[in-house]
Amino acid sequence: MIVYALFTAAVLFITFHRDTVVPTNRPFSQFPEKVQSWQMSHRNEFSDNVLAVLKPTDYLSRQYINAGKNTVSLYIGYHGGGKEGGGIHSPKNCLPGSGWYEVSTRRGILGIPGGSINLVRAVYQKGESKELFLYWFQVMDRSISNEYSLKLAEIVNSAFYRRRDASFIRVSVPVDSDIDRAVETGEQFIRDFEPLFREYLPR
Repeated sequence: MIVYALFTAAVLFITFHRDTVVPTNRPFSQFPEKVQSWQMSHRNEFSDNVLAVLKPTDYLSRQYINAGKNTVSLYIGYHGGGKEGGGIHSPKNCLPGSGWYEVSTRRGILGIPGGSINLVRAVYQKGESKELFLYWFQVMDRSISNEYSLKLAEIVNSAFYRRRDASFIRVSVPVDSDIDRAVETGEQFIRDFEPLFREYLPR
């Protein structure tokens, strides 16, 4: 009897459960071109073919440069949880598929004013080019650094809050011969921009 009741409840939940589509707090088109010492140097617009694969609710893809001539690329893909939207694509699949191979990857914590971010620090190489990628998944007020925890958070939020919205935030820095300098540049960029991430992304 108990098994039957649980089965019935599961069927009803699957049949009638609908997630709420959650928009960004503000559209990324309003994201500032100048942030502290950083000035936008380039804006990327994805083709329809790329958007058909990624299916973001909103996205931002830009390069910024500071007074020290350090260049950093920022990508934010926001997925609002609608039925027509797509899920987040892991860099572990996308980067090798684009010709990059993994040199090193490690998870860690980045201290920021008033808190911390769980993120991945990864170095990839394509030909003679090396790139440092700092990235994480943002689900409500949580920063997540692995794909399994991301899926679990989405399931739990769907069941309890009717929300499956999540963001992928990636910062990339070219690496010459000094990986420590690239890490320092990328981490400072995140600290400078993190208040804006909280301003634009729903919690």
